[in-house]
Amino acid sequence: MGANSSSISELPENEYLQKLSGSEPISENDPFWNQLLSFSFTTPTNSADLKLLEEATISVCKSLVEKNPRTGNLGSLIKVFLSRTKELKISAECQNHLFIWQAHNALFIICCLLKVFISRMSEEELQLHFTYEEKAGPSSYGTECEDLIEELLCCLIQLIVEIPLLDITYSISLEAVTTLIVFLSCQLFHKEILRESIIHKYLMHGRCLPYTSRLVKTLLYNFIRQERSPPPGTHVFQQQTDGGGLLYGIASGVATGLWTVFTLGGVGSKASAQLEQCSPLASQSLLLLLVLANLTDAPDTPNPYRQAIMSFKNTQDNTAFSSSNPHAFQINFNSLYTALCEQQKSDQATLLLYMLLHQNSNVRTYVLARTDIENLVLPILEILYHVEERNSHHVYMALIILLILTEDDGFNRSIHEVILKNITWYAERVLTEISLGSLLILVVIRTIQYNMTRTRDKYLHTNCLAALANMSAQFRSLHQYAAQRIISYTCRHLRRYVYVLDKLYFPHSHCSTLQHCFSTLSDNGEELLSLTCSHILRSYASSLFSLLSKKHNKVLEQATQSLRGSLGSNDSPLPDYHFWEMSDCLHVSETKLRHAQDLNVIEEVIRMMLEIINSCLTNSLHHNPNLVYALLYKRDLFEQFRTHPSFQDIMQNIDLVISFFSSRLEQAGAELSVERVLEIIKQGAVALPKDRLRKFPELKFKYVEEEQPEEFFIPYVWSLVYNSAVALYWNPRDIQLFTMDSG
Repeated sequence: MGANSSSISELPENEYLQKLSGSEPISENDPFWNQLLSFSFTTPTNSADLKLLEEATISVCKSLVEKNPRTGNLGSLIKVFLSRTKELKISAECQNHLFIWQAHNALFIICCLLKVFISRMSEEELQLHFTYEEKAGPSSYGTECEDLIEELLCCLIQLIVEIPLLDITYSISLEAVTTLIVFLSCQLFHKEILRESIIHKYLMHGRCLPYTSRLVKTLLYNFIRQERSPPPGTHVFQQQTDGGGLLYGIASGVATGLWTVFTLGGVGSKASAQLEQCSPLASQSLLLLLVLANLTDAPDTPNPYRQAIMSFKNTQDNTAFSSSNPHAFQINFNSLYTALCEQQKSDQATLLLYMLLHQNSNVRTYVLARTDIENLVLPILEILYHVEERNSHHVYMALIILLILTEDDGFNRSIHEVILKNITWYAERVLTEISLGSLLILVVIRTIQYNMTRTRDKYLHTNCLAALANMSAQFRSLHQYAAQRIISYTCRHLRRYVYVLDKLYFPHSHCSTLQHCFSTLSDNGEELLSLTCSHILRSYASSLFSLLSKKHNKVLEQATQSLRGSLGSNDSPLPDYHFWEMSDCLHVSETKLRHAQDLNVIEEVIRMMLEIINSCLTNSLHHNPNLVYALLYKRDLFEQFRTHPSFQDIMQNIDLVISFFSSRLEQAGAELSVERVLEIIKQGAVALPKDRLRKFPELKFKYVEEEQPEEFFIPYVWSLVYNSAVALYWNPRDIQLFTMDSG
């Protein structure tokens, strides 16, 4: 083909590719390989060019699949590459551009071919293609190679861990990482999680196994260093004008030297403009690390890459390694911490942080001991704050990170000592000065509220509440807005609870004013009900809770049975409220079932919020006058729920605090200023005998992964690879592991 090729679409007609995929076997010593590998090619990064390259490669591969059993040309190409990699380290030290350039080109062709092979055939068929040998003479590579797949995998790992990262080796290092991802991409084309994969077996046993810790360490350091792609031309040998080559000159229409993330849709997030890759090697290395860490355990061997991630230590840690884990190593924790703080805008970095905090106790201990924890927490809070712009998995990982951090009492205390100024991304209120702890409370409550009104994911709001509960005993000097949001959010659900109860059990209630009140409340729920509505709510709730106190345990059960059962059946159990006419029961719809489910969720949220308030009042009332102030401001609504059968135990302390401080305020007279009220609260907090407050078990929640976590993490990781990998394209119609998202 030579220098006359001007576009990717002409590749199928290229004479060199036709010869490679043709019926004639090519010896490893044939000059053809020098001609094939002497091309200059800027890897396309936009989806259109990558799709063209994929389609062009498919036609070549179809011919190669048919002819390779007789020619063994795939094996010959791989052996040519293997023979050239033996001198790569010396070539890098000697600045031998030509040698590195041709080795890179050989690996690029192998990667393109493998990607199509893997998407079109089983691992057993792929393995068979590696066994076909060329018939054109003795091998120059040698006869010691017993398994070409294992040899290639081992060579790629050696290339990553042993070749120094220079401008001239950047591209081949990146291509080696990419090829390993391609080797593992067979998972994309299976709906079920692969638990016995041929490629997995090679990576977990045999010649690859001793490199486990070095590979994980190198990939981590690639992520930490964020080395930028070298300038155009630095890593590519410049072709002479009369030289031939496979792809020489075709990149004229491609943005030279610019590496970007391409996104094509799917369960992963779309990359923003800020995330376009200035460091493709760092991004690709992190993706490979996540893929390796989430490989399933072999029947006889735990995943060694996960073991390495679970056990590595700080370079300043001089304690001996455990003999039970041969894959342990040391890495600079300060550099790792800095990189994690700086890179949290990407799903991949957040997932890595989650894995390290959850699985590596050394990292978790180090992070919790940092005096600049705000550098890590603020990016996580920003992810949650912009929940509308993030995919659900990213939000979930960020939230679990907070839950893991809040398991530590030291963290819960220290975040209230860190004072932040001018949080520009928080738009609801100008926050000129606020503690990290108060900001965390604000963002988590906002996340719960978004989830309750939009996504309605039970796991999300449960974990949000668990994080708040873990912190509650250490609440200190809460910002007035944070205290207000805790109380107002609870009140919003108290009102909502009455409204849903009315809709579910009292369809002919004449409480239209109450309904109108709820329909006009804003999303933030800050508006107060009018005096008229408050009076209706108070009298309505009183009779309602009196009724519930008698039959509360049967309410939801009976409602669910009546909604799910055959409503015409005579033996269908129905609540015997005189408010509920039989005609209503016969016309119960799915809407009623949804109301019943909503009621259950709202009750759980209310219970947890009341426990959080109670925990703060019991353990640190004197540190939180703003919370007491906000509670007194909304005391009318709380007083209405003191007799509710689900809340009356937890309401005892809250009711006592309200009564105690209300009495002191009444004694102080009317027309009190805010400052005077806070002063009375501070004085009263000292005077209130602690033994009058009932003790409850400490609120402590610990994150535990669900059984078979791979069912969640493996599709998630591969969705990130699909959306974010540099210069890799898969036809979305071929993907089986996860459902493609057209949005």
